[in-house]
Amino acid sequence: MKSRNYWSATLLALWGAAWMSSPVFGDEGMWLFNKPPKELLKTRYGFNVTDAWLEHVQKASVRFNSGGSGSFVSPDGLVMTNHHVGADDLQKLSTPEKNYLRDGFHARTLAEEIKCKGLELNVLLSIEDVTEKVNAAVKPNMSLAEAFAARRQVMADIEKAATDAAKNLRADVVTLFQGGQYHLYRFKKYTDIRLVFAPEQQIAFFGGDPDNFEYPRYDLDVCFFRVYENDKPAKIEHYLKWSPNGAKDGELIFVSGHPGRTNRQNTIAELEYLRDVGYPFLLSRLNRLEVLYSSWSERSEENRRRAKDELFSVQNSRKARIGGLNGLLDPKLMARKVAEEKRLREFVAQATKPELQAAAKAFDIIAECEKKRAALIKEVTLWENGAGFNSALFTIARTLVRGAAEKAKPSGERLREFGDARLASLEHSLFSDEPIYDDFELLKLADGLTFLVNQLGLSHPLVAQVLDGKSPRQRAFECISGTKLKDVAVRKALWEGGQKAIDASNDPMIALAKLVDAEARRVRKAFETEVDEPKRQAYAALAAARYALDGDNTYPDATFTLRLAFGVVKGYVEDGKKIPAFTDFAGLYERSKEHGNKPPFDLPPRWEQRKDKLHLKTPFNFVSTADIIGGNSGSPVINANAEVVGLIFDGNIHSLVLDFIFDEELARAVSVDSRAIVEALRKVYDADDLADELTGKKRVSAK
Repeated sequence: MKSRNYWSATLLALWGAAWMSSPVFGDEGMWLFNKPPKELLKTRYGFNVTDAWLEHVQKASVRFNSGGSGSFVSPDGLVMTNHHVGADDLQKLSTPEKNYLRDGFHARTLAEEIKCKGLELNVLLSIEDVTEKVNAAVKPNMSLAEAFAARRQVMADIEKAATDAAKNLRADVVTLFQGGQYHLYRFKKYTDIRLVFAPEQQIAFFGGDPDNFEYPRYDLDVCFFRVYENDKPAKIEHYLKWSPNGAKDGELIFVSGHPGRTNRQNTIAELEYLRDVGYPFLLSRLNRLEVLYSSWSERSEENRRRAKDELFSVQNSRKARIGGLNGLLDPKLMARKVAEEKRLREFVAQATKPELQAAAKAFDIIAECEKKRAALIKEVTLWENGAGFNSALFTIARTLVRGAAEKAKPSGERLREFGDARLASLEHSLFSDEPIYDDFELLKLADGLTFLVNQLGLSHPLVAQVLDGKSPRQRAFECISGTKLKDVAVRKALWEGGQKAIDASNDPMIALAKLVDAEARRVRKAFETEVDEPKRQAYAALAAARYALDGDNTYPDATFTLRLAFGVVKGYVEDGKKIPAFTDFAGLYERSKEHGNKPPFDLPPRWEQRKDKLHLKTPFNFVSTADIIGGNSGSPVINANAEVVGLIFDGNIHSLVLDFIFDEELARAVSVDSRAIVEALRKVYDADDLADELTGKKRVSAK
């Protein structure tokens, strides 16, 4: 029997050029930069997308390895993103005496810019289709395990050949269309990143959790960093200029960013798994962590500072998953998904080409995979994904333990994160001297171990070994208080010493990581070979069938790789009420007043003091129909001239279904207006130097 991957390659060759109808709706699309919607934009908006325009926007776009997007906004390496994207770095740089996350930061000179800890930024330089190379490695009659190993080997080889450490070039083979295509992305990597400016979190996240994913909004969710090379600000050819006029109602805009993950091409069986198993299980964990972090934060101001970024992340994820689950429980949404799948099933069933039978079988294969996924999800989450060992120190220990074993193997046989092409980035993170707090680590690890017991029971043999006759908190205290892994020098010695050093170590966290590693690897391998690999091959067949049905004028699901979205600045009607596209500074003060200026609607003192200096009718936030999802945070919003008119920071509550299906009736992307950023810099923060750099009036090299 031939491998399903064989059929996907055959289908692509036979049907890739076919065309029947466009599969996209309205302003839908997270488009590849090497496959932009040129005809769609020309027909709908009269805009001609040139290759030069695309190259400029692509190379001005930045990916944060911590999860988020950004862009170059000056020729001197200045990078703009969201405050909440930079929050992790603000947290790492803060101390009890200087809380940059809460109070903000402004470097008035280059000398005052603070070097970040463990942060890496990537800029996409080129894209190459390597689908044929990857598919050729998977031979007919290979088992699923053999196919997975062969694909891992060839992808590692491709990445290694394209990596150039001397030039700080990183290479990733990206899986698209769930296995229908593979593209090689080459990135310029920056690791010397310095903080330039951040406002107070209270104005960046004004309204807090109650206003999160809501609109109207009044948030200055912006943060600026600078990339350095050879200890000097990097000289950047492609950067986005600042629009003096901002966005206009009804204007065509573009978003260049890195959407994290969507599930729009999932079969009904996979959506049902997420609805019935995946999301409920994840939400139970998020709810638990939210209560844990919130309660601990209330004990002291220092606790609040230490936990704030992780608490925000948990709350944000919880609200997003609730919105996604509500979408999956919406009969109208699911009816659309059922109709889409029915259309594809009927096309496959009526086709005369025998190769399409692979696609016909793919639906059943995916359904079986989802049953196995449901059976494995608890163990994978606990052992491999780390929910049972919620600790930065445990993560470091696992990396060291696995690194010793993996580095001894040829690159293509290693776990993918340890391949030669990824080692430099992994080491940059592993050896970061970011602060790790024993009390917060104890809280998290004790809860993780308790969660492990809750899910698997005290009678589970490995759980019993993990606890070693102690309570979860006692065991956590033993590991946290006894480990030396907070010391970067200790980590480097263990990393460089290899297996011999790991075997000789008596560090309790290393011992814990060693104890559970075999079980974690077992469930990971089961998931990769029994769920990931057959689904990859099945989805490749479905992707080929979609090509046969709709042609190639479509886009893949999001993969945290650079995409181009478009839309128009546009309000909406909700429950019969018209919601205008723009808010302004006047609305900010009105919103605070109507809540008695009490948290989370209180204003930082300087915003109260500088109110009379602000032009209160300055547009603050705005919404558009651009197609975005998590990961797009920090993406620049640009006009047709590739000028910055805004900064993506959120979606409204109706946008949470965009994970599964596009809707532009109510779903909106929410942005900070470029005019508000400059107005606040000048009138509230006395940051004329930064405002002048953004608007092109001053170069930092002249300072």
